[in-house]
Amino acid sequence: MHNEILRNQTMGNIFSREHLIGQLSQTKAWDVIVIGGGATGLGVALDSATRGYKTLLLEQVDFAKGTSSRSTKLVHGGVRYLAQGDIDLVKEALYERGLLAQNAPHLVKNQNFIIPNYRWWEGIYYTIGLKAYDFLAGKLSLGKSKHINKTKTADRLSTLRQKGLYGGVVYKDGQFDDSRLAANIAQTAIENGATLLNHFKVTDLIQNETGKIIGVESKDTETDTQYSFAGDVVINATGVFTDEILRMENAEAKKSVVPSQGVHLVFDKSFLPGDDAIMIPKTSDGRVLFAVPWHDKVLVGTTDTNLDDHSLEPQAQEQEIEFILQTFNNYLNKQVTRADVRSIFAGLRPLAAPKDDSEKTKEISRSHKVIVSETGLITITGGKWTTYRRMAQDTINKAISLKKLPKKACATEHLAIHGATPTEDRSNHMYIYGSDQKGIADLIKAQPELGARLHERLPFLKAEVIWAVRYEMARTVEDVLARRVRALFLDAAAARDMTAGVAAMIAEELGRDEAWKLNQIEEFTKLANDYCIENSAVTA
Repeated sequence: MHNEILRNQTMGNIFSREHLIGQLSQTKAWDVIVIGGGATGLGVALDSATRGYKTLLLEQVDFAKGTSSRSTKLVHGGVRYLAQGDIDLVKEALYERGLLAQNAPHLVKNQNFIIPNYRWWEGIYYTIGLKAYDFLAGKLSLGKSKHINKTKTADRLSTLRQKGLYGGVVYKDGQFDDSRLAANIAQTAIENGATLLNHFKVTDLIQNETGKIIGVESKDTETDTQYSFAGDVVINATGVFTDEILRMENAEAKKSVVPSQGVHLVFDKSFLPGDDAIMIPKTSDGRVLFAVPWHDKVLVGTTDTNLDDHSLEPQAQEQEIEFILQTFNNYLNKQVTRADVRSIFAGLRPLAAPKDDSEKTKEISRSHKVIVSETGLITITGGKWTTYRRMAQDTINKAISLKKLPKKACATEHLAIHGATPTEDRSNHMYIYGSDQKGIADLIKAQPELGARLHERLPFLKAEVIWAVRYEMARTVEDVLARRVRALFLDAAAARDMTAGVAAMIAEELGRDEAWKLNQIEEFTKLANDYCIENSAVTA
C-alpha cells in the first residue's frame, strides 16, 4: 500500500524521471539541446526555457557532479582579479553576485571576510583596494569595507595568530552552497518547461550531409536505452570535458581547455569559531587562500595545479594538502594537523587553453568564451559560478545572432530560483531548502521516523533522502550524500557510515533490488574513502 501511494505521487510529480522521460517522445525536434549539467549548462537550459524555446539538457552523471560541486562556495566579484586590473570581469561578477543574492536568497549569504594585516602598510593598501571593490558593486553592494584595529581583529578571529598582527580589513562578499543551487536551478528550468535528465550520456553528435550538427545520440545509463534527439541548436557546456565533445565533431580538434586543479580541506568549526571568514591575500604561490565558515564546518582552499588530463573524481596531490595545511597554520594560534581534516575534495577548473602554450594557470583567462564551430556547434567555456546566468544569456544570444533561434528577450535577470525565500535564521541546517522546508516537514508529519538523523555527527535527516529522490532527481547514494545533502564534503567518514542506510531508503523509494543496493554501498564506500585524508592524497 505504501509503495502504491508513492507511485501515485510520482506520476503527478514533474520532477520524476518517469515524467521527464515521458516528455522525450512528445517532442519531435528540440529548439535547444544542452550537453552538460553543471552550473553553465543548467544556466543555459534555464535561460533557453524561460525565453520559450523547447529545451533538452542531458548530463552524463548528475547535476553539478564535476567542477560545479567543488567550488570554494563563494559568490564573488574576485578580489584577485581586481588586483590584476581586470575591472570589467570584476564589475560583471559583482553585478551577478547582487542578482544571485536577490534570486536565491535562501542559498546566498552575505558573508564578512577579514584580511589580517601583519605589515604596517597592509591596512591602508587593502582598504583602498576594497573601497574600489565596493564602488564597482554599485547599487548591488553587500555593504562597505572598513579597517579594524588589532583588538577587534583578535576578538572576531579568536584562533588567529596574534604575534605581529597590526589589524584587519573587513569586506563583504557572498557565500553559498553550489550543488544545492544547481539542484534548484534544475528544478526552476523544469518548472519553466525544460526537460532535464541526469544519468544520460551523450555518445555522439548527429551531422547532416553538409556536416552541420542537427542533434545528438545519447544513452540512458540507468537502462542502457539508446536515444536520438534532433535539435536546431546544440550547446556544449561540459566544462573540462569540452574537448571530448569537440572531438566528436572533429577527431583532430585542438585542445581548447586546460584543467587546473583546486583542492579544499574541511575542518571542524573550532578552528574558525566565529561568523567571519579569513582571506589570505598572498600565498607563497601567489594565490589567495580562503578559510570560510560553511555548514558548521570551516572550508579552506584553494590550490592551482595545472594538469595534463581530467577525470570525474580528481585526486588531491600530497603537495597540495601540505600547502593548505602549512599556509593555514601560518595564520593560526591553534594548529591544524592531518588528523583534523574531516573531508578533502579536488575540483577542476576548465580554463581556456592559452594561445602560446603558457603553463601559468593563474594567467589563463577566467572570463568566459562562446565559440561557434563550422558545424554550428556552440561551445561555452571558462567563467565561474557567480557569472553562470550571464554566461547562459551570452550563449543563447549568440545562437539568436546566428539566426538559429527566433529573437526573444532574456528573462532570467530577476527570476526567482526554486525555493527562493528570504532567510535570516541559518541556525537550522534546513534553511537551504527555502520554501521547500514545508514539504519536508509534511513528509515527517506523515512518517515521524523520517525525522531521525542519518548520523550523530551531522544534522541531516532521513526525510531529506526521500525528498532528494522524489523532487530533486537524485538517483544514487552519491547523488544524495555528495550533492543534495553535503555529507561527503563535510565529514567523509560520517558519510561512509551512512551508506547502507541511505542505499536501503533509495532502493525502497525507486523499487531497486538487493544487487543494486549492494553495488551502491560498494561504489559509495570506495568514493568516500577517497575523501578521507588517510586515503586521498596521490603523489604528483
